[in-house]
Amino acid sequence: MRPLTSVLIVESSEIIAEGLRVLLEEAGGFNVLAPMHDTTMLEERLPAIRPDVLIVNPTLLSTTPRLQLANIMSAYPTMPVMALVYQYVEASLMSKFRFAIDIRVNRSMLAAQIKEALGAMSDAQVPVEHSENYELSDRETDVLVLVAKGMSSKEIADTLNISIHTVNTHRKNITHKTGIRSVAGLAVYAMINNLME
Repeated sequence: MRPLTSVLIVESSEIIAEGLRVLLEEAGGFNVLAPMHDTTMLEERLPAIRPDVLIVNPTLLSTTPRLQLANIMSAYPTMPVMALVYQYVEASLMSKFRFAIDIRVNRSMLAAQIKEALGAMSDAQVPVEHSENYELSDRETDVLVLVAKGMSSKEIADTLNISIHTVNTHRKNITHKTGIRSVAGLAVYAMINNLME
């Protein structure tokens, strides 16, 4: 059985987000993640949930939308970022998107456009580093859980009976392996991966 394509929708209108979710789930082959209603935590949440496709209302992007979009696209080169369009969007911003979904498309066209975007992205040549291991060690997992609980490096060192230098090394490795830099993002990662008690 083929795995479902995970889709994250970033849309302020609950009606539109829920409508898209229903249409995609009825089409089959899609797992629509809990939607986000703004982009304030988008860059922090993405590493933890790693959707296959991101559908975003361009008008919700931050005050520097081109920079936020460029950051997301460079961090996830194989993930299609699709503009959800149902109102006027500045042409210069729309030109930054490679894919777009017009809200007026029918359900079969919606699924087809997402699959087409996925196909186009998989055709892109992306260098993959096979030698690196991105799985957290047991000790890194211990440190991650304590960081997610809000403990400082000193508190973690005291709890695990290790030096602060070792804690900081583990924290750097965790950031490198997960791609998450903020404590809030690490907390979300720990919860999603059932690491919290």
